Amino acid sequence: MTGDQRVLHVADPAERENLATFANRAVRLDPAAVIRLRRRGPQLVSAWAATGFETLAVRTVSADLALDDVTVSADLLLNGLGSGLPIDLGYSLDSAWRGALPPGDGWAHVDDVPARTLVELAERGVELAREHGSGHGPPASLLDQPVLTVTGAGAEVAVPMRVVFALTAMDFIPHSGEKADPRRIPEDEIVRVRSARTWFRIDARYGSVARRHGGGIPLIAN
Repeated sequence: MTGDQRVLHVADPAERENLATFANRAVRLDPAAVIRLRRRGPQLVSAWAATGFETLAVRTVSADLALDDVTVSADLLLNGLGSGLPIDLGYSLDSAWRGALPPGDGWAHVDDVPARTLVELAERGVELAREHGSGHGPPASLLDQPVLTVTGAGAEVAVPMRVVFALTAMDFIPHSGEKADPRRIPEDEIVRVRSARTWFRIDARYGSVARRHGGGIPLIAN
């Protein structure tokens, strides 16, 4: 593998900003965050990050990556994006990535949900976490509690609070102001729930979150 292959090209300044925003949010959740870059065709690259809620986050940008799949430091990625030049990805951190990624295909559209509903659920969850949480964060019973059930296309998806928290922590729902106030979110802004055989995901305007049905992130792909 040559050094030239370990380079990420993100030519469009807007796409560089999109990827930098994603990496910044990942670092906000985990200062030692790593980003897994996976090529999707000749002109798209998906960036994956763990959220700390046993839920993965992803954003896809227009970019050129010679490698099929590589894991890098989020800090390295941020520094490279700020330079405006092609990004030398340095040494691979593949061993730092724990768990499999969701499948690339086989997804069925279950239903759409108003985005403000997810933000309202997150606000209620934060209030409950303050009441019942500890220095170690919200109790697992709160995080694992299904707060939304979505049905359609012959599937039923029970969305636990931890997935809602992951979606709002990554700031994937557009809003005005520093905080995702439901009143600022347009009524017609939706998130899309999709389901595969072993995973489900929620697609919002600025990115998606994914979790395996039944919880946890498997160590091998399925």
